[in-house]
Amino acid sequence: MNEVTECRRGVDGPDGRLMLRCWGAPERPVLILVHGYPDDSSKWHAVAQHLVSDYFVVAYDVRGAGDSFTPPARRSSYTLARLLGDFRAVLDAVSPLQPVHLVAHDWGSIQAWEFATEPALQGRLRSFTSMSGPCLDHVGWWMRAGVRGRAGRTLGSVFGQLRKSWYIAMFHLPWLPELVWQGVLGRRWERLLERMEGVPSGSGHSPSQTRDGCNGVWLYRANFLPALTRPRRRIARTPVQVLVPLRDRFVSPALSLGLAEFVPQLWRREFDGGHWCTLSAPQQFAALVREFITHIDGAAATAALQAGRQHA
Repeated sequence: MNEVTECRRGVDGPDGRLMLRCWGAPERPVLILVHGYPDDSSKWHAVAQHLVSDYFVVAYDVRGAGDSFTPPARRSSYTLARLLGDFRAVLDAVSPLQPVHLVAHDWGSIQAWEFATEPALQGRLRSFTSMSGPCLDHVGWWMRAGVRGRAGRTLGSVFGQLRKSWYIAMFHLPWLPELVWQGVLGRRWERLLERMEGVPSGSGHSPSQTRDGCNGVWLYRANFLPALTRPRRRIARTPVQVLVPLRDRFVSPALSLGLAEFVPQLWRREFDGGHWCTLSAPQQFAALVREFITHIDGAAATAALQAGRQHA
């Protein structure tokens, strides 16, 4: 595979400059990638190389990460509504007339659910592939159903997810998460990804890692409690593929069960992979994305896609 060089450009968002990485020919169908926490858009490079032959691939540094502007350290700067405004600016810049395919991971996926369920964006997304990042409102309903023993969900599955999400409570504490990033995690993050996730050496490096980790903590502080305690009924009107890596250390497979209630066109696909398989197995991840998008664009569904189709 011949590597395609990325180009960089800036877009004016509602609160400051957002930096984009682009691969391939702009006349091809647009595919937008949204990274998670504590990453930046550089973490999509390997995945983009496996998709660029058929798509114009765009990834952007979300606010506070990489080369995008750093907003003030306060909750209101990181709400889902602010993140939606950033995405709309990117969408208007790279594909103002044609709908795009959206692919997101981790916190990128959490915010991308906001995009996929936003009525004002209906018709602007051709498809949405989500991995390791649920809609927070859906999680709020999922937890309520688990506590009440409804819809096949149990209290045990709720506690199982809470064990995986222990760090979220820590992120709500003042100062401590930032001190941990500045003192330990910032220097050792790349090594941790290599040891825990099998990420190749160098793939997990970012020069702004410590700052990105500190800034991104505000994503949790601004959004988790409001969504979980007062969940909205968010319906996705675009075809959605939920990829479920069975070795995910942070997101339980049970968390994506029962989504057809909120997603009329849903494919849920389990596979052998870890949380950062976008870095450790980019070719596998890209193949799952391409298989789904190709079907949405008109190709017959493969047997694997047919098996993953979910119905309410």
